Amino acid sequence: MRKINKLLVANRGEISLRIMRTAKEMGIKTVAVYSEADRNAPHVKFADEAVCLGPPPSNQSYLLADKIIDACKSLNVDAVHPGYGFLSENATFAKKVTDAGIIFVGPSPESIEVMGSKLAAKNAVAKYGIPMVPGTEEAITDIQAAKLKAEEIGYPILIKASAGGGGKGMRIVKYEAEFEEQMQRAISEALSAFGDGAVFIEKYITSPRHIEIQVLGDVHRNIVYLFERECSVQRRHQKVIEEAPSAVVSPEMRKAMGEAAVQVARACNYYGAGTVEFIVDENLNFYFLEMNTRLQVEHPVTEMITGKDLVKEQILIAEGRPLSFKQGDLIINGHALEIRVYAEDPKNNFLPDIGNLMTYIRPQGPGIRVDDGFEQGMDIPIFYDPMIAKLITHDETREKSIQRMIRAIDDYQITGIETTLGFCRFVLEHEAFTSGNFDTKFVEKYFSPEKLEVQWDEEELALMASLAVDIFEKEKTNLKRVTGQNRNGMPRTNWKNRLI
Repeated sequence: MRKINKLLVANRGEISLRIMRTAKEMGIKTVAVYSEADRNAPHVKFADEAVCLGPPPSNQSYLLADKIIDACKSLNVDAVHPGYGFLSENATFAKKVTDAGIIFVGPSPESIEVMGSKLAAKNAVAKYGIPMVPGTEEAITDIQAAKLKAEEIGYPILIKASAGGGGKGMRIVKYEAEFEEQMQRAISEALSAFGDGAVFIEKYITSPRHIEIQVLGDVHRNIVYLFERECSVQRRHQKVIEEAPSAVVSPEMRKAMGEAAVQVARACNYYGAGTVEFIVDENLNFYFLEMNTRLQVEHPVTEMITGKDLVKEQILIAEGRPLSFKQGDLIINGHALEIRVYAEDPKNNFLPDIGNLMTYIRPQGPGIRVDDGFEQGMDIPIFYDPMIAKLITHDETREKSIQRMIRAIDDYQITGIETTLGFCRFVLEHEAFTSGNFDTKFVEKYFSPEKLEVQWDEEELALMASLAVDIFEKEKTNLKRVTGQNRNGMPRTNWKNRLI
């Protein structure tokens, strides 16, 4: 075992703060890195030490692996935590860190590399009998051969980038006539986004749910699963609302998915925190999708229902310690929800709405947690993901957790930019969500910009009209009194100005 005394967080914003808070509770010194755009960010102020990496663009700052390692050496850093995004699933970075004699708080470079390729991941878990969506077992570039395979699988099919994520390099093909065009687009997008044009084909699940399992493993080959997270409410194939546990997963299904996730982790000799993602069809059959070899954005909901600090566990595992608990020690306590508060305009196709946080007041109260990296008066940088915060609620039941979240959304005060708060409130109040009867097509099926417009019923409109008449009559009376001059010979207020 090797004790960590100083930890550098190779990230920014809310995840950097979240990691450093746990580190400080463990008596570990912290080092922040930042770009010039984040010079005054809360994560920089919170750290014991901070290092500027360069200009705002991430390829000139947060993605500079060698510069980060140089900072570690100059400050005698023991370990690096990559957070999520940026270099968190970069096997080359993980190897450079370990080769420099620094602890990488995450899995081995080999595990990252295997699970970083969707095809390699499928091949790795194939011998464990884990259910997988019918599809190709290797990358396809020959369009005619790919067409034959698509016919064999049966339309609709999904073309996916092997090295992809976040919906990039992904195309749904419903008919043979559009196959060639969509495949060329998928290859082109994959090359542009990942520098790798390899694609493969899967059967497209028409009403899918996205359910994932949190796993933890140590270097002594102990692996446990910390139950599931439901992540089906998405826009542009990216999650917006997550919850734990899922409304549709039975104890038997939970056990089967959890054990399958542990087997996936064993297939690549995994240690650290990781997430095994499954796609679930309308009959609740589940299929292995991929493994994320890092801490997930939505990890707080798992922490809320298990009482486990996943960052603390990551650090202890990185020190070489065995897990302090077994599978049988874990129980589900209540229900947790997380919404991602993005600086986006849902009424304008969720396009980023960069600006200044003129007002920024967080909700408070029992069972409410806000993970963020901003303060009132700060600008939202255009260079990075537009997520402002993660708002998490926890209560005894799903219904109570939803109601607590709605109250927290109403208490969250943000002005100066558009956010997804109103959209999230719309989702939480929708019958499809409250009933648990929804899938990844929630936005497509139920949401449109006008849904966020204020809707008044006839009684409310009549009341507003009555109030308007009363105000108008009072103003007319006041007008008669204030026309002309006052007793001191000064002009009285103009009627037109009184209405402005």
